[in-house]
Amino acid sequence: MAVARRTAKGVWDRYSASDPGLLRLMAGLRTVGAILLALAVLAPLGTSVTHLVAGAMTAMVSTFAIQEKEVRGQAITLALGLPVALAAIALGAVLNHRVVAGDVFFILLIFGAVYCRRFGDRGTALGLIGFQVYFVSLFVSASASALPKLFLTLTVAFACSAVVRFAIVPETPERTLARLREAFRARLAQLIAHQIALLDADSGTAEGPEKVLDDLRRSTARLHEAALMIQGRLEEGTRDASAAALLQRRVADAEIAAERLGVLLLNARSAERVETLTLHLPSAPVPLTRRGRIAPDAGTALRRDLRALHLLVVRLVPDDRGTALPYVRNRLLGYREEQGLPQGSPAIQDCFRAIGEAARAILGLRLATNTATDEEYDSPEAMRSREEFAAEEISISGEAAAAAEDEPTGLRRPTTRAAVQVAVGSALAIVGGEFLSTQRWYWAVLTCWVVFLNTASTGEIMVKGYRRLLGTVLGVVAGVALAGAVGNHTWAAFALVVLCVFGMFFTAPLSYALMSFFVTAMLGLLYTLLNTYSLDVLVLRIEETALGAACGIIAAVLVLPVRTSHRTDEELGTVLARLRDVVSAAVAQLSGGPAIDLVDLARDLDTALDDLRSSTKPLTHPIAPLRARRQTARYIVALLETCAYHARSLAATAELVPSSKSVAADARLALAGRRITHNIDLIAARVRDEEADGTIESGASIAAMLDSGGHEVLRTGSVAFRVLRHLQRLDEGIVGLARPLGVPLAVPEESGAAGARKALG
Repeated sequence: MAVARRTAKGVWDRYSASDPGLLRLMAGLRTVGAILLALAVLAPLGTSVTHLVAGAMTAMVSTFAIQEKEVRGQAITLALGLPVALAAIALGAVLNHRVVAGDVFFILLIFGAVYCRRFGDRGTALGLIGFQVYFVSLFVSASASALPKLFLTLTVAFACSAVVRFAIVPETPERTLARLREAFRARLAQLIAHQIALLDADSGTAEGPEKVLDDLRRSTARLHEAALMIQGRLEEGTRDASAAALLQRRVADAEIAAERLGVLLLNARSAERVETLTLHLPSAPVPLTRRGRIAPDAGTALRRDLRALHLLVVRLVPDDRGTALPYVRNRLLGYREEQGLPQGSPAIQDCFRAIGEAARAILGLRLATNTATDEEYDSPEAMRSREEFAAEEISISGEAAAAAEDEPTGLRRPTTRAAVQVAVGSALAIVGGEFLSTQRWYWAVLTCWVVFLNTASTGEIMVKGYRRLLGTVLGVVAGVALAGAVGNHTWAAFALVVLCVFGMFFTAPLSYALMSFFVTAMLGLLYTLLNTYSLDVLVLRIEETALGAACGIIAAVLVLPVRTSHRTDEELGTVLARLRDVVSAAVAQLSGGPAIDLVDLARDLDTALDDLRSSTKPLTHPIAPLRARRQTARYIVALLETCAYHARSLAATAELVPSSKSVAADARLALAGRRITHNIDLIAARVRDEEADGTIESGASIAAMLDSGGHEVLRTGSVAFRVLRHLQRLDEGIVGLARPLGVPLAVPEESGAAGARKALG
C-alpha cells in the first residue's frame, strides 16, 4: 500500500510539474463542464440540434474568454457578457442576409473587439464574447424568427458557465497560488533529480552527457517558469503585501540556490572551467568528460547528499513529522558553516556548500508556508538560519512604489494599431472569402482575427499563421476520420466534440498547431451534427484558413507594420535597463548603500527577459530562413539569461547584508559596478540607435581591480569569493554581448591579473 501511494505521488508530482498550478487541466475541465451542463439542460427542453450547437459554442466562449483572477471580477464580467452576447446574436440574425451592411458591421465589430483590449482583462473578454457570438450566429445561420429561442439558449449557456465556474470547478487566487507552489516544489525536485543524474552520466547504464545536460537545461528553465507564474499570482493569492513579498523572496532564494548548485556541479564535472552560458545555450558544447574527475569517495558523498536534498524537497509538506528529516536538514545546513565538509577538490567543496545553501532555501520555503514546525530538533546551524529568516521578514516593509511608465498614444498604442491592422486584414478576408464561398467566408475572417491575438510583430503573425495552417491541414484528416466513424450518432458526435474541446484548451499553452488541430477536428464533427458535412467543406476550411492567414500577414506588413527586429530591439533595450537596475542596486547595497527591495527588481528583469524570449521566437523558429541571424538571436538571449542568473545571485547576496552576520559590505565593489553599468549603458545606447561616447571597457579582471594584496578575498567558498565570481561573469557576459551587437571594444589592457581571474573559476 505504501509503495502504491509513493508511486501515485510520484506520478502526480510529474504531472503537477508539467502543468504548473493545474491551469491547463482546470481550463479544460471548466470549459468541458460548462458545455456538458448546457447540453444537459437544453436537451430535455426539446432544443434542436442547431441550437444545441449554438448553446455549446456559447458556453465554451463564455468560459474561456474570462481570464480575470479575482472571483468578483469574473462574476461582473460574466454578467456584462450576457447582454453583449444577446446583442451580438441579434445583430447577426438581422444582418445575416444583408451582405454589405453585415460585412461593414462585422469589420467594425472586429475593430472594437481588438481595441477593447486596452481596457484590460474585462475589455478583452467582452470584445472576445461579442466577436465569437456573432461568429456563432453566422455558423448556425441565425434568423430573426429564431431569436427568442436563441436568447433562451444563450442565457442557459451563460448560466451553466457561471454554475461550473463558481460551484462545480471553483477557482480562487489562493487555490491557484497553492497549486503553483506545489508545482514549484515538484519542478525543484525534478531539477535536483537531473543534477543527480549528471553525476552518473559516465556510467555504462546511465544516459549520455548530452541527454543529461539537455534535461538539466530544460528543468532549470521550467523551474524559472514556475517562479515567474507564482510572481504573477502573489498579489491576489496572499493575505497582504508583506506575505506576498516574503513568499516571493523565498521562492527566489530556492530558485537561485538550485540553479547555482547545477552550475557548480557542471564545473566539478568538467575538465576545464565551465562557462555559465553552457546552462542557457542549447547549442553550447557539452563540458563533461567521459571520465569524470570526481574522486570515488567524494562522488559517493555528493550523490548521498544530493539524494538527501531531493528528499527534503519531496517531503516539503506540512504533515511530515519525526526526527529523520530534521537530522538530514541539520547535517546539510552545516555545510554553510564549513562543518563536516567532506574532503575534495575546491570545485567539489563548492558543491557541498551549495547543497547547504539549497537546504537553507528549502527551510525558508517551509517557514514561508508555515510548515516548518520542528524547531525542537534544530541544530545551532538551523537555529541561525531561522534567526536570519526572522530578521529578513522584519525588514520587509511591503511598500512598493510602482513607477508609472509613459504609454504611447494614438496609432502608436499597440491596441489601436492592432485594431486597425486586423480590421484591414478582415476586410481583405471577407472579399477573398466571398470568392471562395458565399456561405463560409467567415472562416477566413476568423483566421485573420486569431493570428493577431497575443502577437506584437509581423514575424509573430507569420509564425502563428503557419502554425494555424499546419494544424488545420492535420485536423482535416482527423475530421474526415471522426465524421466517418460517428455517422448519424448525434450524442457520440457530441461526446467527441467535448473531447476535442478539452484537448483544445489543454494543449493551447503548449502548441498552437496542436490546438488548431483539435479545433478543426471538432468542426468536422459539428458539421456532421448540422448535416452539412462533406469532404469539400473541410477542404474549403483549409483554403479559407490559408486565405485568412495571408490576409493577416498582408495587413501586418503594409498597415502600421511592427518589424520583428524593431520589437526585439525594444525588448532588448528594456532587458538591458532592468539588468542595469539590478546590478547597480545590488552593488550599491553590497558596497554599503541603503537597503532596497532587490527581489522586485530581479523579477522585473526576469519578466522583461521572458518578453524578449517571446519576441525572438520568429527569429529562432526552424522556418526562419536566415540561419546566421537565428544563431545570433539564440546566443544573445542565452548571454542575457546567464547575466540575469548572476544578477539574481548578486541581488540575493546583497539582500543578506542588512540582516546577516556573515555578509559584510565592501566599498571597493562600487568600482566594479561602475564598469559593468558603463558597459551596459553603451550597449543600450547602441540598441536604441543613439550616439554614445566611449567603448566597452575590458581587460583587468574584477578580482584584480579589487585585490588589496591579501588572500582572504579570493578564498574559495567565501561570500566575497562568490560575489566576485558573479561580478566577473557579469562583466564577461556584457563584453560578450558587445560583439554580436557591434559595439566597439577597447583594446584589452596588459595586466598581471591572470592568476586572480583564474582563481575565480
